[in-house]
This record gives sequence, structure tokens and C-alpha cells, in this order.
Amino acid sequence: MAAADAALASEGNTGVFAQMGGKLLLVAGIAAVVAVMVVFWLWSQQPDYRVLFSNYSDKDGGAIVAALEKLNVPYKFSDSGTAIMVPAAQVHQVRLKLAADGLPKGGNIGFELLENQKFGVSQFVEQVNFQRGLEGELERSIQSIAAVDVARIHLAIPKPSVFVRDQQKPTASVLLNLRPGRTLDAQQVSAVVHLVASSVPNLPTTNVTVVDQNGNLLSDTTKKMGAKNLDPEQLKYVEEIQQSIVKRVESIISPIVGAKNVRAEASAEIDFSVQEQAAETYKPNQQPDAAAVRSMQSNETKSANGEAAGVPGALSNQPPPAATAPITTEATNADANGQPVNNAPPTNTEKNLTTNYEVDKTVSYRQQPMGGVKRLNVAVVVNNMPVVDKKTGKVSYRALTAAEKTQINDLAMQAMGFNKERGDSLAIVNTPFAGEPQEVLPAIPLWENPRVIENVKDVLRFLVGVIALFVIYRKVLKPLLSKLTTPPKTAANQGEAPDAVVNISADGSNAAEKPAYTQKIETAKQIAKDNPRMVASVVANWTNGNE
Repeated sequence: MAAADAALASEGNTGVFAQMGGKLLLVAGIAAVVAVMVVFWLWSQQPDYRVLFSNYSDKDGGAIVAALEKLNVPYKFSDSGTAIMVPAAQVHQVRLKLAADGLPKGGNIGFELLENQKFGVSQFVEQVNFQRGLEGELERSIQSIAAVDVARIHLAIPKPSVFVRDQQKPTASVLLNLRPGRTLDAQQVSAVVHLVASSVPNLPTTNVTVVDQNGNLLSDTTKKMGAKNLDPEQLKYVEEIQQSIVKRVESIISPIVGAKNVRAEASAEIDFSVQEQAAETYKPNQQPDAAAVRSMQSNETKSANGEAAGVPGALSNQPPPAATAPITTEATNADANGQPVNNAPPTNTEKNLTTNYEVDKTVSYRQQPMGGVKRLNVAVVVNNMPVVDKKTGKVSYRALTAAEKTQINDLAMQAMGFNKERGDSLAIVNTPFAGEPQEVLPAIPLWENPRVIENVKDVLRFLVGVIALFVIYRKVLKPLLSKLTTPPKTAANQGEAPDAVVNISADGSNAAEKPAYTQKIETAKQIAKDNPRMVASVVANWTNGNE
């Protein structure tokens, strides 16, 4: 019996060690199950990724990835490899943080190139670095335009010379890669040209060349507008005038017939020719008393008949010849009747009067500005007037009356600035509007709807995670927990019951057995079943007489 007790004790120690090993394995199994559950849960709760930056250069891409790793922000690349994606909840925050670090730079190097200038560099290297920095800054400025995706600028700055005759003006070439579906009008191209010319000293606008990605020359400063060419600015001006007229006509008629019951179109003929006229006009002669005297000249001349006359000369200056007979007769101043006689020689009198009047003249100079309106043509279509039945509330439509048409016609003429002498025309038509047909799109099956597919993927991901967690809990975790929480059966626990009274019969057999003895028998059977070698050794000791 002592050997049996020793065997039982040894078996109990072995059971204790086995029990401790089982507990360790149980704890390890529980940890593995919990890890698997966490992995499934994280897989089912993967965040939604959104684009952080796209179409970046290789240099900017490497800098962005390095910054994301430094910030411990998860990222991944798109299927095409042209975009970096981060969780949707962190997109804006990460963009602001990267912007504070100057990322992305767009592949352009600006004046920060001069910050790491080495000591002792030559003047040529300094000039090259300055030119590269200036080109990079201009590229960044031009890329801020909405229609421009990428810009490249090449500056040709000649070396300055002390001789005026040898001085050369710098030139610039600008290559613009526009965004898909975007174009630059003449005004925007001119803005780019002036931006570059204003940033480089002594660079005229005529020396700036702008080319797009298709090789089209956008800044053709030498091209002159011919008679057969259309000026985009003029076409834009005509369009603005027509839209303004349409807006005025519709806004004045809409309160009468409704905002959606009137349509108007206008056609404007604009005169873009420039006319200059100078005129000098003379009016008919006026009456002398009403005319203005400019100057007056008067001359009076008197001469006698016996006086010397004629052309002055040698003959007229000779003295008179000598008298042939003496003059003895005394001059008398009376005639035969005794009346006095005037013996004075006769005289001639001549008067001249010249009067100059002001000339009535008008000089005018007129210059007609470009863009004058030659003619306006406006067409207006008005829908029938809606009428609401007071009893049923049903809406019906009726044609316009003559008075309503006249009223609308007068208002439209005033709004468009109708001029009969100019040849303007206005046409108003009253007709019911045709209803716009509703486009019936074919129903997209649920299995082809992208939004439904994404939602189904999310739901399936969640369900798979939940089912996997439930199966692991029922099949693995719950049995392990039950074994861990159930107390083990040991020999000490089995012998805790109080000993029962044993009645021995006359032949030496037990009349009654204690419960403890029964448990020991069962334990011995279990030991014999689990470890038959040990039982065989005990029986051998018994047969040899060794108790």
C-alpha cells in the first residue's frame, strides 16, 4: 500500500506539472485568438483613402513620402501610381502640415538656390544661379494661373557692355502646359507677357515669346489685323452688347408674363471703323450794315490842268523856252459886261475808299469713335399667359390680347433703345412653349452601380469580420476559457471526504465501503489506464514481497 501511495504521489506531482503546462498553453492560445480577432477587426475597419497629391514630380514625391513617414501617417499609391493617398480624415491636416514645409515645390527651384551658396564661387556661377532662381520664381508665379498646369521659362540675359552700340536687350521664352480643356485668351497671354517683361530688367514685351504645349505661338506681336481677320476682342464686345440687350428686354417683360415665359435674342451690327473728318464752310455774303468791318482805307487826289504833268523825266525838267514877244497886256478880271472873271486854272479831284469785311467761315473737326451701333435686330418669343381657375385651381394658358401685345412691344422698344432712323427692327411672337422632354435614363442594375458596390463591399467586410470573430469565440476561445475557469480534480481534493465506518464480515470481506475508498479505486484505475508501466512495476514489487 505504501508503494501505491508513493505512485499516487508521483502521479499527483506529474499532474500538477501537466496542469501548469496546460495553463501556459491555454494563455498562449487565448493571446493568439485575441490577436487574430484584433487583426480581423482592423481589416474590417480599414479607413477610406483619399488623394493627397497627384501629378507630382519624382523629387516632390520622394520628399512627400519622407514627410509622411516622419509624421507617422499611413499612405498608399493609387492604381496608376500617379497619386499619393492618405486616410480621408487626415487629408486636409496633412496638406497644411506639408504646405508649412514648402511641399510640394512643383519641381521649380526659386531664389532658395542662393541660400546654400558656397564660399568662393565665381561671378559666372553666381550669375547662373541668379538666373535659375529668377526663372523658377517666374514659373511659380505663372503656374498660379488657373488654366496653367506647368510652365517653363528660359531667359537669355546678355552680358552688360559699357558701349551703348553693343548693348543688347534680353529675351524670354515661355512654354505653357495648359490643363485639359482650358485655353488662354489674348488678354491672359498679354498678362503673362507683361508679367515676365516686368520681372526682368530692360526686357521689352516684344522680346517675350509664349508657346503652348501644342506648339502654337500665343504671343504673335508682329501680326497685324487685316481686313479679313476677326479680332477676338471685337467679337467679345459684340457678344456683350447683345447679351446686355437680351437681359434688359427679358427683365422688363418677365414681371408681366413670368420669368420662364419669355425668350429674347438680339443681333447687333457694330461699326468698328475709325472716321476722322475736317470741314471748312463759308456762308453767303451778308448785308454791309450787318457785316463786320475788318479794315477801311480812304484816298483823295486833286490836280490842276496848267500844272506840270506827265511822266517825270528829262523833258519835263527842262526850263520853258524864251518869249518871242513882250507881254504888255495886263490881266483883267472882268469881262465885256464888267463882270469879274475867274482866271484860275481848272482842277481834277479823285477819291478812293476801300473797305475790308470779315469772311464768315466755319472750321470743324470730328472723330467718330470705334464701336458705334449701326443696327439692332431683336426677336422676342412670349408664352401664353397662365390663368388659374379659382374654383378648381387648375392652371390653363390663353393667348395674349392686342393690348397686352402692344404693351409688351412698347416696353421692348424702350428697353432695347429702338431707333427707327437707324433701321432697327423688333419682332414679338406669342406662341405656347413646347414642354421640354424629360430624358429617361435606363435604370442601372444594383450590381453595376458603383456606389452600391462600394457599400456592399463595406458591409461584406464588416460581416466577414463579425462572423470570423464569432466562430473563433465559440470554437476556440470559449472552450479555453471554460477549461481555465474549471478547478482540476486532484488526489488531495478526492481525499477530503471524511472516512466512513467499515464493517468487516466473518469471511473478512468489507460489508460497506467508504466514499473515499471508492474514489481511490477509480483513481487507481485511471492511473493504470494512463500509465500501465508504473502499475506493472508496482505489481512486480508486490509479488517480490516488497511492500
